[in-house]
Amino acid sequence: MNNFVKLLATWGGSGYAPFASGTFGTLAGIPFYLVLARLPLHLYLITLVAFFFLACWVSGRAEILFGEKDSGKIVIDEVVGYLVTMAAFPLEWRWVVAGFFLFRFFDIVKIPPARWFDRELKNGYGVVLDDVAAGCYAWLCLWLLGRFF
Repeated sequence: MNNFVKLLATWGGSGYAPFASGTFGTLAGIPFYLVLARLPLHLYLITLVAFFFLACWVSGRAEILFGEKDSGKIVIDEVVGYLVTMAAFPLEWRWVVAGFFLFRFFDIVKIPPARWFDRELKNGYGVVLDDVAAGCYAWLCLWLLGRFF
């Protein structure tokens, strides 16, 4: 079970990247998005919610296994955040790329409440919720881009 948790937490090993593991984790999550994006929106959202809870559990267990809070090796949270970013957008390369860059920006900047989740929640939910917040900000920016361009 521990190996399975590590495999999911590092999203197939992408979390072991020697630098910018969050970026590599997000990139590694794009194929998962490409599969989910073909689902009807209601199934995409149900899958996203279930994946969120799985990611929280995995992240909490992985913190124990890696012996560090919000280890850089844990990147399943980036996958959740990217999936939030891309919810309800067309499966088109421009959206995929714009969503990637917007999500990475907001994940790095950590605009409140993302910063609060990151610093104050000491469990798997804290690991994942800051990325959900970043994903919400990125989603809003994508939506605005879509409305005005």
